[in-house]
Amino acid sequence: MDDPPRGRPLSSAPSPREAQLSAPGEPLIPVTLHGAVVLLRHGESTWIAEGRFQGQADPPLSPAGRRQAELAAARLADPQRPPALPIPLGPPGEIVHSPLGRTTETAALVAAAIPGGDAPIPLRPEAGLLEIGQGEWEGLPGAEIERRWPDLIAGWRRDPLTSWAPGGESVIEVDGRVRIALRGILARMTDRLETAPAFRSHVLGYGDAASTDPWTLLVAHDGVFKIVLLALLDLPLARFWSFPFALCGITVIEFRAGRPRLRAHNLTDHLGPLEDAAQLAEAADRAGSGAL
Repeated sequence: MDDPPRGRPLSSAPSPREAQLSAPGEPLIPVTLHGAVVLLRHGESTWIAEGRFQGQADPPLSPAGRRQAELAAARLADPQRPPALPIPLGPPGEIVHSPLGRTTETAALVAAAIPGGDAPIPLRPEAGLLEIGQGEWEGLPGAEIERRWPDLIAGWRRDPLTSWAPGGESVIEVDGRVRIALRGILARMTDRLETAPAFRSHVLGYGDAASTDPWTLLVAHDGVFKIVLLALLDLPLARFWSFPFALCGITVIEFRAGRPRLRAHNLTDHLGPLEDAAQLAEAADRAGSGAL
C-alpha cells in the first residue's frame, strides 16, 4: 500500500501565546473556549494482533489496523451523515498526534480523507500524547507478564496509582505531561475562535444545530486517552479504568464557555464491516488484560 498523502507537519514547540496560557495557576480549559476536541485511537498494530504489551514501543499498523483507520477517516470526513457526529462544521484546525508510527499513520490517513479547503490540515506530533511507557512489559505477551509479575499486573489492573510496569511510567507522571500538552492544544483552539459564538443552551435538544466553532482532532492511545479524558472532565486519576477506548473509536468532548461536556464516547459503528463475534471477544479480553 502506498504511503498516504500527508498534511503539513508542525513543530510541537509552544508559541509565546501558548506559554502564557499554559502558565502554572491558569485553568486547564480557557474560560472563553467554545469548540470541541475529538479523540481517535489508532488502528490495530501488529503487536496488538499478537497479544503483546506495547507501551512506547513502535510496531506498525497491521493490515486490519490500516483498514480500521481508513473507515474512521471516512466517518470523520462526513460527520453529518446520519447519525451525525456532534462535531462543528468544517475541517479540524489541526490534527495532533502521538509521534509513534501507529498513530502517525492513522493521523495521516484521516488528514488525507478530510476535505481541508484551500490548505492541507496541519499535522502536529506531540510527545505529551505518547502512550504510557510500560517498561519491561513492552513486547511481552500477556501470559508471560502474568507468569513473571502476577502480583504487579494484578495491582496495575486494580489500582494503577500504586502499581505499574517495572521501568515504566506511573499514571501520575503521565498526567503531568498530558496536562502540558492539553494546555497548548486548547490555547491554540482559543486563538482560532474569531468571535464569541451566539448563546446556545447548555441543555441538549434546544436548537442544537451544528456549530462553526473550532475543533481539534487528537490521535493517540488507549492509556493516554484515559488520562486526557479524566483531565478534561476534572475527574480523579483513580477513575483510570472507567473509560475504555476501542481501536479507532471516536470520542467527542465539547466546550461551551470553558465548560466540558462529553457528547459522544467510544463510537465504533463505522467499523461494522470489519467486526465479527471472534474479534469482539478478542477485544474484550485485551481490554481486561491491562495491556496498552
